[in-house]
Amino acid sequence: MWKRTDHQPKIKAGDGPEDLGSAQEHAAPHPLELSESQSFLVFEDISHHIKEMGAQLVKKVNAIFQLDITKDGKTILQWTIDLKNGAGDMYPGSARLPADTVFTIPEPVFMELVLGKMNPQKAFLAGKFKVSGKVLLGQKLERVFKDWAKF
Repeated sequence: MWKRTDHQPKIKAGDGPEDLGSAQEHAAPHPLELSESQSFLVFEDISHHIKEMGAQLVKKVNAIFQLDITKDGKTILQWTIDLKNGAGDMYPGSARLPADTVFTIPEPVFMELVLGKMNPQKAFLAGKFKVSGKVLLGQKLERVFKDWAKF
């Protein structure tokens, strides 16, 4: 009957202009917009976890991570996870102190990583994201994400 190949509403023969307006109002959001808001919400949620568990995480991790989330090779979102100082902190933007490890990750890959749908080591070896600095600290960040997922 109806087959959508794009995000534009389709009109059947005989539909009036009033039907067009309602179809546009109920059109699904653009997937990129939804995806970007999901990653931002994930960062916000992880931030709450770090505020509650920060002191324990600082003892275990002792590192500063900067995550640059990209789309089409351009950074669209940047967060810093400081698990080296005080009771720990997570904030938007670049690291205030030098980051031990910087991850440059395409947004869809980031979502798969934090949701546990992709193995971080395999993704890194396959070139799905880049890491600069102390690469092995990434394993500690993986544990933070796993703890957050249980939280």
